Amino acid sequence: SESNPAMFEVFFAGHTFSFMTDAGVFSKGELDKGTRLLLSSLPHDLEGDVLDLGCGWGAVGVITGKLYASAHITMVDINERAVQLAAANAERNRVRANVVQSDGLISVPGTFDCILLNPPIRAGKKTVYRLFEESAAKLKAGGAMYVVMRKQQGAQSGMRHLQTLFTKVTILDRSGGYRVFRCMGEPNDGI
Repeated sequence: SESNPAMFEVFFAGHTFSFMTDAGVFSKGELDKGTRLLLSSLPHDLEGDVLDLGCGWGAVGVITGKLYASAHITMVDINERAVQLAAANAERNRVRANVVQSDGLISVPGTFDCILLNPPIRAGKKTVYRLFEESAAKLKAGGAMYVVMRKQQGAQSGMRHLQTLFTKVTILDRSGGYRVFRCMGEPNDGI
């Protein structure tokens, strides 16, 4: 789709963020409800290497980077325009972030203490489940993955799949037709 950039502000947790979005990128011009719930579910002591997977224009990575001073943010998206926006939005909000264009985690180095995912439901179940699997493989021991899904977009089956990858899947929030899951412990971790 043709480029049509727009600036807007997001108020979250006492901070005002300034974002640029564009055509062809999810939730243009607002912070969607699922992302708000995901961010609100994060622990107060979040730190270490944090991955915003499927970052879009960078809402999760930028806000997390601003709120958690000791978090090192990596943002990943398959879409080139999204990656450019996320990098610009990190800079605009004075957040240091490593932004990578990648289909999933194929070309993303390292492992992570925390992975944040509002999955691209429109990409189909196969893609979403692949992102779950790649994330499980990239999570450090003792790390956690946070996932938000809408109930009517497969949250139940999504949770069942996550339970095959992690020993402990907890529902942190179930408001407004969404589910926020915290996934910890790989099956072979012995947690």
